[in-house]
Amino acid sequence: MAHMTPTPVMDPAGDRTMVLNMGPQHPSTHGVLRLMLEIDGETIVRMMPDIGYLHTGIEKTTEAKFYQQVVPLTDRIDYLCPMTNNLAYCLAVEKLLGLEIPPRGQWIRVMLNELTRINSHLVWLGTHALDIGAMTVFLYCFREREDVLRLFEMVSGQRMMTSYFRVGGLSLDLPLGFLDRLKKFIDAFPSKVDEYENLLTSNPIWMERTKGVAYLSAEDAIALGTTGPTLRASGVDTDLRRDEPYTGYENFKFKVPVRTEGDVYARYLCRVQELRESASIVQQALAGLPEGRYKAEAPKVVLPDRENMKTQMESLIYHFKIVTEGFTVPPGEVYQAIESPRGEMGYYVVSDGTAKPYRVHMRSPSFANLQALPKMCEGRLIADVVAAIGSIDIVLGDCDR
Repeated sequence: MAHMTPTPVMDPAGDRTMVLNMGPQHPSTHGVLRLMLEIDGETIVRMMPDIGYLHTGIEKTTEAKFYQQVVPLTDRIDYLCPMTNNLAYCLAVEKLLGLEIPPRGQWIRVMLNELTRINSHLVWLGTHALDIGAMTVFLYCFREREDVLRLFEMVSGQRMMTSYFRVGGLSLDLPLGFLDRLKKFIDAFPSKVDEYENLLTSNPIWMERTKGVAYLSAEDAIALGTTGPTLRASGVDTDLRRDEPYTGYENFKFKVPVRTEGDVYARYLCRVQELRESASIVQQALAGLPEGRYKAEAPKVVLPDRENMKTQMESLIYHFKIVTEGFTVPPGEVYQAIESPRGEMGYYVVSDGTAKPYRVHMRSPSFANLQALPKMCEGRLIADVVAAIGSIDIVLGDCDR
């Protein structure tokens, strides 16, 4: 799709400064991002992010799809945490429908949502370290990420675009052998985090490149709309899983990592600690996973079990009608926010009473967090831009949609 964003105008302040383009193909911008930099020597005077190169029109596309057909579109917004987007959208539609998900379905959602957080943070840590020059950590992180992707493939048939969560519950129950394989991975994972920290946390070169770099105060972080680790690293103690629990998070105990330094190093420490907390939540989910149904009893909304379709005519008819005609949702509007690896991921869904949504809007954390980048970088060196971008963990598909 052609890039339609008007080109920003930046006039140099005088003969001492010049305007420099960083991107839109720069390998360290974590997607197709263009940064217009006004520099004085190697010091950044002004910065202007220019997005839109990955615009896909997903929000408009949802208006032409049945509610159940929107789920695969949500995978492709933030492609590093597809199940998080699945969950936010499904919770919003379920709120409009008044559906209550059985405990087993909720616990499996929590389990896989935290695995998704681990997957996303591993990609962040590996690429962030690589940007700054630490190659070994990248290889270690992607070693564990491969294990997570294999678990996703086992449960959904897909490594990335899983579409596993559905309106009303899950597409399928957990397959045989999944829990044993997950337990083996998650029990060993904290020792892998120790390896990452042994390489980085006290490394003098790493600390030199990250401590005191890209500072963001708590006041600026709040004013600019940042959320997630970017906000918590500036001293603001907030996490939607704890403060506004959803899909059963009130049943789990975990700490919310908070730092006050507000620099690249603090954001690094927050996310590394989140890796440990997510592993703890997955272990709790494994230990207390309830038995029973994994999806709601709603025959006109939730696809019937395959076995029932072989013997019950009603199940076969419901399956045919849901797939070909969709299901209607009562008129209304709802906003559902959840805690994604990058911060607050919110879905605003408007229903006009038909089988297709009237409007679906995503409040994506990367779009909001990107606004803080100029504040972090202006007055600092060009070399610090790469560290600053990595520290806010943006995904450009999440920005552009």
